[in-house]
Amino acid sequence: MISPDDIRAAHARVAPYIRRTPILDLEAGAFGIAHPLQLKFEFMQHAGSFKPRGAFNNLLSRPVPTAGVAAASGGNHGIAVAHAARALGHKARIFVPVISSPAKIVAIRARGADLDIGGERYADALAACERYVAQTGALSVHAFDAWETIAGQGTLGLEWEEQAGGALDTVLVATGGGGLISGIAAWFAGRMKVVSVEPEGSQCLKAALAAGGPVDVGVESVAADSLGARNCGPKVYEVASRYVAEAVTVPDSAIVEAQKRTWADLRVALEPGGATALAALISGAYRPAQGERVGVLMCGANVGLGTIEG
Repeated sequence: MISPDDIRAAHARVAPYIRRTPILDLEAGAFGIAHPLQLKFEFMQHAGSFKPRGAFNNLLSRPVPTAGVAAASGGNHGIAVAHAARALGHKARIFVPVISSPAKIVAIRARGADLDIGGERYADALAACERYVAQTGALSVHAFDAWETIAGQGTLGLEWEEQAGGALDTVLVATGGGGLISGIAAWFAGRMKVVSVEPEGSQCLKAALAAGGPVDVGVESVAADSLGARNCGPKVYEVASRYVAEAVTVPDSAIVEAQKRTWADLRVALEPGGATALAALISGAYRPAQGERVGVLMCGANVGLGTIEG
């Protein structure tokens, strides 16, 4: 189980390699939402998402063999592992499914990693990655269900709390495999209401919480390249079942609308997964109580502008 002390240690480890991303307080009425919001701009992190936190924590806390590192990803985790490997002088091989966006594929290659593209979904890329690790002895860096990954992502919660200074009651976090939300929830450990937001067509955490353990789910969403895990895994479930207060889902239409409103109001281009937490407020999937102070995590921006403006 991850403790706040584990997350503090991870933060000390990765701090020289990550950005302290900004927050923005918005007045009531922004995005057509009736109450004030605080946004955390984690899409400004290196590699365009929160993922370098977990990637660096893995590579700095585990021995890396001469075979280098390997990772399966919908895209963002692969970009982050490639980024961290290059920064630390390791070779990397990244496995992604064919649904990965062109912007993410370009970003992985730009960071010097070897890239394998194949299979329809993240689970297919993971199977290919596991075969490669078994053959070569490379260090496998799991995208979400690993303690090092969860602790690294939890540094975002530590940082946000320092910035917010007690000004929030609730944070909304987009969930794919669940490494991010379980890390944030482990940091707050019940001191903050942490709400998971998943696409209706890809809800492995909500399904696990309902079933009393991880279960396989179908994956079909506009956000599947970042929020498309089939199963959250036992480590994520262990943390989330204890500390995530609520799990809601949103339709793809609300995710697309959140992307468009963020671009129109802030000139910020978010990928679908990065806009999913905001979609919970736009769609009414999460309705704050009177006076509830809500923070929204904007976690990824690896997207082509044409997909938002078109």
